[in-house]
Amino acid sequence: MSRVREGALAVGAPAVVGVAAVVLWQATVTGLGIAAYVVPAPADIATELAANLQVVATAAFGTARNAALGLLVGTVAALVAAGVSAAWRLAADAANPLVTATAVVPIVCLAPVFYTMFGTDAQTARVVVAAIAVFVPVYVNTLRGLRTVAPVHRDLLRAHAATPWQATRHVTLPGALPFFFTGLRVASSLAVISALVAEYFGGPVDGLGKAITSAVASSRYALAWAYVVGAVVTGLVFYAVTTLLERLPDAGGSPSARR
Repeated sequence: MSRVREGALAVGAPAVVGVAAVVLWQATVTGLGIAAYVVPAPADIATELAANLQVVATAAFGTARNAALGLLVGTVAALVAAGVSAAWRLAADAANPLVTATAVVPIVCLAPVFYTMFGTDAQTARVVVAAIAVFVPVYVNTLRGLRTVAPVHRDLLRAHAATPWQATRHVTLPGALPFFFTGLRVASSLAVISALVAEYFGGPVDGLGKAITSAVASSRYALAWAYVVGAVVTGLVFYAVTTLLERLPDAGGSPSARR
């Protein structure tokens, strides 16, 4: 019964806060007569969203496709790099400056450069931007996880004459999984944000970024916010999927790591 109560509280509390925030937003905009170009009322946003649901969904799918590809490419590259760095200290020392530089560079500013490299009629630049944004959190967290092995476990494996592969399979990888999923959760949101922002700088006329720009340019501010809602939902879907992957049986190592 306590689990049911805890589950209801976990779902109900955010829902109540969200509804209260929307009601306060509507009351503030209506009561103060705030212009739509400053911030539209939630009722107007909901009306535009309902009237253009298919268009918003199509734009969200375009952004989600690029974000998913970027997430996949960036994650695979980060896992390979983290594995090499964990096994070879010199590689980690050589990669540190590059990873640090990548972390501090406003990566979306490279979108115009990538459009020049790959062409403005291709989605490649958006995928690359998302992949680079994903790389850093996955790499840093995975590398830390691969290096986090309790000395007692290492000594126990050595006492049992375990091979390097056995030690990696039974201790190192399970211990690194919670760190990997932490990085993946952060990266999932970054992938959506990076892919969306990269759309502002050019490329094919699709995706949420272009849709928001077009709506604002035509003074359809409530519609622009409807696209923002689509972006929020897309980000939540990505985050929820990565969270569910972490909660799969044995995906996060110990039961405590999956909570």
